[in-house]
Amino acid sequence: MTFAPVIVSLPIADRPTSYRFYRDGLGLDAVGELADDGLPEPLQFAVNDGLRLMLVPSGGFGWVIGKNEVAARGQSECVLSLDVASPADADALVERARAAGAEVVTEPAAQPWGYAGTFADPDGHLWMVSVAPE
Repeated sequence: MTFAPVIVSLPIADRPTSYRFYRDGLGLDAVGELADDGLPEPLQFAVNDGLRLMLVPSGGFGWVIGKNEVAARGQSECVLSLDVASPADADALVERARAAGAEVVTEPAAQPWGYAGTFADPDGHLWMVSVAPE
């Protein structure tokens, strides 16, 4: 069985801030019909043909997670990863995210398993940008 697209949903504090970050910081394209605030509803971005990122205001996230609680900022249950072609591409993407408001958690650098850097989006969700070793 295959599913396409897969949708990863993240809780957010502010729709316009998150919209600008993912559009400007990661260069993702928003999909969907515009709501009264001028942003797509639901707020989704196409990561690639098989993956979409849906950003849900924290207050509305409860209908999905039931009795579970949204993790507090700084507590992460997962790290989202983006693979790029070269260390220069990783450096550029981390800098682009920083300029759009990301907090860089680990600067891009060589690791024993490749090259990577990690940043947190405006809501504290962690993103790792990595290059596989040659």
